[in-house]
Amino acid sequence: MPTVVGPVVGLWRYPVKSMMGEELNSAVITERGVLGDRGYALVDPSNGKVASAKNPRKWGKLFDFRASYIEPPVLAQELPPVRIAVPDGTVVSSDTRDLDEMLSTVFARKATLKRSAPEAPTLEEYWPDIEGLARRRIVTDEAMPSGTFFDLAVIHVLTTATIDRLRQLYPQGRFEVRRFRPNIVVEPTQEEGFVENDWEGRTLLIGDEVRLNVTGPCPRCVMTTLPQGDLPKDSGILRTAAQHNSVNVGMYAGVLHGGTIRRGDTAAVD
Repeated sequence: MPTVVGPVVGLWRYPVKSMMGEELNSAVITERGVLGDRGYALVDPSNGKVASAKNPRKWGKLFDFRASYIEPPVLAQELPPVRIAVPDGTVVSSDTRDLDEMLSTVFARKATLKRSAPEAPTLEEYWPDIEGLARRRIVTDEAMPSGTFFDLAVIHVLTTATIDRLRQLYPQGRFEVRRFRPNIVVEPTQEEGFVENDWEGRTLLIGDEVRLNVTGPCPRCVMTTLPQGDLPKDSGILRTAAQHNSVNVGMYAGVLHGGTIRRGDTAAVD
């Protein structure tokens, strides 16, 4: 019998890659993850690379933007336009005339909003000087799944137990879910610590329909240290994950069977 973990307490979608996203009460899960997740992204037309806050020297301001869909995405239909809240308080949409010019001005470099990913997308990642990272003090080119704007997998799952454990290890740090940009947040009812580490290779069952295959841990990057909203810049966030959990926070998953999930649905592992 599957082992019950606890209820789903958070659902998130990020319509534009690396911008702030939208919290949901329910989400449709497809073979490409949460419907509409990372449906858009900025692309640097000079080199074709996908813009990501993983390289904050170029794209750190992406965290100052917030994106949401003007209308909820619908299965088997074209994605609707996105509404984008700009740092100066202006609200525009993906249909706004001269949007790319406005974005290019904010970033002081050419930027184009795209709805279709390249067949072989890549992004740039800056590796800070933190012990435990695979690389340090360099910028690398990283391949992304073909035809998508995802980093490594279509679903990211996180437990509140992991957030709580990181807070214990580094009490002065502001460990909050939004630093880690998960899609699904589960609150374990009994277990403590890095609960989801034990899920690799297992099936996560959520509600009556959704079945996810947990593929492996989610390695964290410089994005977790960046300021966003009232959260301050803090390299200790990433350093704590490196020291105590091999730089990982949460797990990646693929979709075995889609459907609709809701906050309050029970999550179990098999």
